[in-house]
Amino acid sequence: MININGNFSENNSVLTFENRGYSYGDALFETIKVSHGKILFLEDHYFRLMASMRIMRMEIPMHFTMEFFEEEIIKTITKNELANASSRVKIQIHRNVGGLYLPTNIDVSFIISAKALESDFYLLNDNTYEVDLFKDFYVSPSLLSTLKTNNKALNVVASIYAKENDLDNCLLLNTNKNVVEALNGNIFLVKGNTIKTPPLADGCLKGVMRQQLLNLLELLPDYTLEEVSISPFELQKADELFITNVITGIQSITKYRKKTFGNEVAKMLLQKINVKIRLG
Repeated sequence: MININGNFSENNSVLTFENRGYSYGDALFETIKVSHGKILFLEDHYFRLMASMRIMRMEIPMHFTMEFFEEEIIKTITKNELANASSRVKIQIHRNVGGLYLPTNIDVSFIISAKALESDFYLLNDNTYEVDLFKDFYVSPSLLSTLKTNNKALNVVASIYAKENDLDNCLLLNTNKNVVEALNGNIFLVKGNTIKTPPLADGCLKGVMRQQLLNLLELLPDYTLEEVSISPFELQKADELFITNVITGIQSITKYRKKTFGNEVAKMLLQKINVKIRLG
């Protein structure tokens, strides 16, 4: 069952051909992990969604409070019999129909869906995970690139490239030829005691798990955190590479071209994130 503006419907009766998200990419989405009724990092998700709506010049209804979305998420997982399990919740917000590129109706609608997840907390995947660069198209280093919009043509084409080349993921470059992110999350590079991740100014997604790790790393005196551009030439010199998102947590990269990587730092960070979730 799908939650459409607070009303529940079967998921085959949602989309019309006039939907602006479908027609023009005039939509945002937020992917959230819920564990046994506990919404993880709700505040971070909410403020990112509201900031993204402002950047997209969407009218934010007065009732779009954090408490409102928390209640609607709980209603959705309950309706889908997932209140006592873990789930992947997706909030989609689009401007209502009308107009060609300039909307004649500035009101917005939301859709909330939920699917079951197997794990309650984050688990480290030790399986082989190979990546390479995707160089057919590039990310624009702009504010719009940091938002979770449904303009994901680059990610779709790159994911097909990954499948055709037996890769588990691809790393995206921006127009300055710096490494920006992976197809489904932010990228972190470990070299010695220095941990690097691209800055938002490079066009990477403003990831919620990325921010969680930035906050965590500021409390670890043994490591130096740098938000700096990453050159493709640095990848093969790294000790570790890993990808972050709120559903997987941390995914270690085991191989990039001829270089293989460890996962000790990723394992340590994942344990600390899980502790924070349990204590939170």
